[in-house]
Amino acid sequence: MSDVLTRPRVAVVFGGVSSEHNVSCLTAAGVLGAIDRDAYDVIGVGITKSGRWLVMQPEAVAALQVSDHRLPELTETAEDAVLVRGAAGSELAVRDRSALAKVGPVDVAFSLLHGPFGEDGTIQGLFEMMNTRYVGAGVLASAVGMDKHYMKLVLAGSAVPVGPYVVITPQQWQSDPIAALDAVAALSYPLYVKPARGGSSLGISKVDEKSQLTAAIEEARRFDPKIIIEQAFVDARELECGVLADIDGGRPHASKVSEIRMHTASGFYDFEAKYLPEEQVDLDVPADIEPAVAAEIQRLAIETFEAIGCEGLARVDVFLTAEGKVVVNEINTMPGFTEHSMFPRMWAASGVSYPELVDRLIRLGLERPLGLR
Repeated sequence: MSDVLTRPRVAVVFGGVSSEHNVSCLTAAGVLGAIDRDAYDVIGVGITKSGRWLVMQPEAVAALQVSDHRLPELTETAEDAVLVRGAAGSELAVRDRSALAKVGPVDVAFSLLHGPFGEDGTIQGLFEMMNTRYVGAGVLASAVGMDKHYMKLVLAGSAVPVGPYVVITPQQWQSDPIAALDAVAALSYPLYVKPARGGSSLGISKVDEKSQLTAAIEEARRFDPKIIIEQAFVDARELECGVLADIDGGRPHASKVSEIRMHTASGFYDFEAKYLPEEQVDLDVPADIEPAVAAEIQRLAIETFEAIGCEGLARVDVFLTAEGKVVVNEINTMPGFTEHSMFPRMWAASGVSYPELVDRLIRLGLERPLGLR
């Protein structure tokens, strides 16, 4: 048996049909560059914006980078990839007209899809149905983590502190928008209007007065018909903490805490600030906070991870209010892995390098039991 066949085969799945397609391509490029090719046989599975699954060689995936201030995007030129359920797991094949060729096992799928139809439990459900081991949160945890409404309900039910918010469903907005706007009156300005099931700060607006609210809702609805409106914490600090499952089955581990400091007038950590490096943002790792505050954030990050039944990894975002209270903003079950992303930076500062982090996640996926857990 060849050395290739003895190495675990990792299918890196990325791209996708959501508005975060380009960010996922960047994440995949970073991860491919960090995987130990002597330890793992790696194949790329790109999903185009139209939904086609394509087989891509690792070198082509690693080449997906920001160019001329533009994020990368998959084209439709590669061969079709097909995932099939085998007798002892799943297999990946290339479609050659009406036949399948180059069939090979998939020992673990490393899904780097961000946003709906990838981070929301949908592809996790496909992996479960296809008997595929995979990295990261399962179906329920992914779905709860993606929907900010249900995420806050679960966290509040687990005694994890969350801020005031109002949800506007598509039915409410279509049938009685005046009543929906009246419900927002219970909150104090400024507000953040967000797609309920989105990420990477796409479609998010900061609203300082009522006259701006309708336009902000319509902007968020371009990305998701379900909207969440959150009360901002004035003069709060925005902090983050990474969580990583224990390789031996113990309680999860929390990284050092980081802080995002904006130099723009709005102070809003938007899409460009996250992924286009020339924007004015400082990412402090570790954050300049008291040890007791850091410990409280780490505790709440682990409790948030456990509250939604997360697996593998997550990034938990919190606010440290002007009064010194820690409030959980959200959990991200598939945080970005670009060179500008906080998650790998936090773990590097905690003693886990980028390649070590990727390797640990793959090993966690390989050890994941099939079926109900």
